[in-house]
Amino acid sequence: MLLDEVNFSKKNDKKRVGRGISAGGGKTAGRGTKGQKSRSGYSRRHGFEGGQTPLFRRLPKLKGFKRSHVAPAQTVNIANLQRLEGKIVSTETLAKAHLIKDPKLPVKIVGNSKLDTAYDVQIAKLSAGATSAIKAAGGSVVSNN
Repeated sequence: MLLDEVNFSKKNDKKRVGRGISAGGGKTAGRGTKGQKSRSGYSRRHGFEGGQTPLFRRLPKLKGFKRSHVAPAQTVNIANLQRLEGKIVSTETLAKAHLIKDPKLPVKIVGNSKLDTAYDVQIAKLSAGATSAIKAAGGSVVSNN
């Protein structure tokens, strides 16, 4: 290989430290002066915070940490079913009647008052009183889990 064939375009990206003061990375070699991190063989555990209680041990102690992230069911009182236009009770019909905010969130029908009309309820969650009141009025309960 001749000298004019040598490729000099690739440079070494790493700077060799600890090779004397005139080399630009000598004496302390970029580690500062003294202390644990300046010594050879230093390594620390991932997440170590200098003796302070680390984040992964603090988090479970934070206020409200154990709260459930499952959306609570929207409740509809059985007496409010009188406001519906049809006889079918589903999340869509309850949303149209403005009895619930979001038809995608879970819904539970509660209450034990008497009903005048029979309804076909197609909602997954009902209280025991609501179920008996709907069946007493001649309606039906279809669970759509």
